[in-house]
Amino acid sequence: MELSARTYLIVLPLIFLASLVDSISGGGGLISLPAYSLAGLDYGLASGCNKFSSSAGTIMATIRYFRGGKILWKPALAAAVGALPGAWLGTELSMLLGTRVMSVFMICATPVVGVFVALKKDLSAKPKPVTRKTLAICLLTGFATGTYDGFFGPGTGTFLILLLTALTGMDMVTASATSKPVNLASNLSSLIARIAAGQVLFALAIPAMCFSMTGGWIGSKLAMTRGAKFIRFVMLGVLALLVARLIADLL
Repeated sequence: MELSARTYLIVLPLIFLASLVDSISGGGGLISLPAYSLAGLDYGLASGCNKFSSSAGTIMATIRYFRGGKILWKPALAAAVGALPGAWLGTELSMLLGTRVMSVFMICATPVVGVFVALKKDLSAKPKPVTRKTLAICLLTGFATGTYDGFFGPGTGTFLILLLTALTGMDMVTASATSKPVNLASNLSSLIARIAAGQVLFALAIPAMCFSMTGGWIGSKLAMTRGAKFIRFVMLGVLALLVARLIADLL
């Protein structure tokens, strides 16, 4: 595929915005994946380039949250261990089957999640001790969200944050921070499968990576300074965008 100045003008600003949103509440793939498609890439190349650039943005967000002391590492690592095989499995299934069935499911499920976020004013549950049971839950959560991330992708970080708050009692800032190493693990696992299939256009993905890193750095700072209310507001916007995107894809 030949790349033009127009391609970069379409992709790079949207990748920055996607990484900014993703580092706050997850769901950046709702912006970045269509950006690559809008530039003329087929689904395979768009997904591969998206995983390449989004991984870089997630690395920067992870570093920022780590420096801010917001990541709970035991739950994060347990979930990341589950996300690695899950993302690889989901990516292989995606390349074999496509995403229509998952799209139908998500159209039904996402409004329910949105209503939950809108009505539940305080998503900061009472903190729970990190036990073996908690780590096992995180492992399964990581596997489930990793599989979804590899198979379909958009909204992964948002759902991971919601699951961490509901199942482990984390507040939203901590859940957002803890989700980043997990999301990074699933992104890298999926990326390896895409690279092996020749589905990364490096001439575009590398510049996009730089914009993604900048967005991830700025967004994670906003999340830590603005707090849970800000994350919840952005998350509702992401969920609304996800429903619209899924309906548009099916139509």
